Amino acid sequence: MPSNTTRKLLFTCLYFSEGAPIGFIWLAMPTRLRAREVPIEQITWLTAMLVLPWTLKFLWAPLIDLLRSRSWTLRHWIVTAQTMMGLTLLPLLWIDPLEQLGWIAATLLVHAVSAATQDVAIDAYCIATTTLGERGQFNGWMQTGMLAGRAIMGGGALILSTYVGDGFVTVMLIVLTTFSMSLVITLPQQVLVSTDGDRSFRLREIGQSIKTMLSRRNTWLGLLFGGVGGAAFKSLEVFYGPFLIDRGVSQDTIGWFSMIPMIGMMIVGSLLGGWLTDRGGVKKTVGGALVLLSTSVVALGLADQFSGLQAETYAFPILSIAALGIGIFTASSYALFMDLTEPKIAATQFSTFMGSTNGCESWSSYASGLIIAATGYSAAMYSMAAVSLVMVPVLFLLDTRKSEQVA
Repeated sequence: MPSNTTRKLLFTCLYFSEGAPIGFIWLAMPTRLRAREVPIEQITWLTAMLVLPWTLKFLWAPLIDLLRSRSWTLRHWIVTAQTMMGLTLLPLLWIDPLEQLGWIAATLLVHAVSAATQDVAIDAYCIATTTLGERGQFNGWMQTGMLAGRAIMGGGALILSTYVGDGFVTVMLIVLTTFSMSLVITLPQQVLVSTDGDRSFRLREIGQSIKTMLSRRNTWLGLLFGGVGGAAFKSLEVFYGPFLIDRGVSQDTIGWFSMIPMIGMMIVGSLLGGWLTDRGGVKKTVGGALVLLSTSVVALGLADQFSGLQAETYAFPILSIAALGIGIFTASSYALFMDLTEPKIAATQFSTFMGSTNGCESWSSYASGLIIAATGYSAAMYSMAAVSLVMVPVLFLLDTRKSEQVA
């Protein structure tokens, strides 16, 4: 069995490979497009569309639970999906996002389907190899990997492209997206969930587990919270780059801020969130983080509307505080959803919860784009923060009291 440290390294690297293309597609590309005067509503439309596979991944997640055996494991799913992720990024070497936005959208949509499939398999593998008392820490390290990848290929890509060109940045993106499959292949396999037996029996067993899942109040409250609770920061992560561009901040400055202070505070928040979750209670940690980041988003809107200062003066400190809240919220809420998940259908149930959070990103990004185009950035910030805060009482209706299970 791999050691605790080895497992943390594996999942940190896997999430790093997820974070690299997310940083590029959801930060670097929108910022570049806005710098080239692409309308903000087109940028948020593209992002909202690319989030859809992450929202709908629960539709094919049962296949990952069902089509598993000793000859085709979760690790095979991860390697196959990661290979497709790399292949679908290759066209970025010759497609101009500005001139051929439709083609780039189609290519990245296939990439998003592959990435969402990999995410389902990684999360199921994590649930199968961890216990309740350590999932906060694991999610903290996984988010650290995710955020490091986002930093390098989000803000880092904006900086590097100035010196080495877009082509080199794209090659680097492909390498960082696919390197972690080598760890999946070489590390000893840990099988804690039985994958043998009659396929029809397993299909009935999974079907019964899904039926039970859908009958529980926890499931529907969790989906409601996931689909609405993160609106404040999910939308902020998409439009803060274009927002800073519109306030006169240079692309390089945005890149440095995103790569170091912003992502750095998210990493601190993720590790802190994991620690607080395992020691102070998951619901208290999630709720406190949600209040912190929503308040920060409101403060950013107020400062932008009334301060009259240069954007760097007010936006960078407030965004850094929001980033701390985002890190705490992400690590603790993922641990919350893992605790609510039945290991036998881990791929299906956890991906359903995560699909709701990605659905939140999709609708909140699109809605924010429409609000920004109509009335400005501040109105979008106030609206999304209010929606998030309404979900705090829902969080405390969830029942997280369950006996510890080893899958």
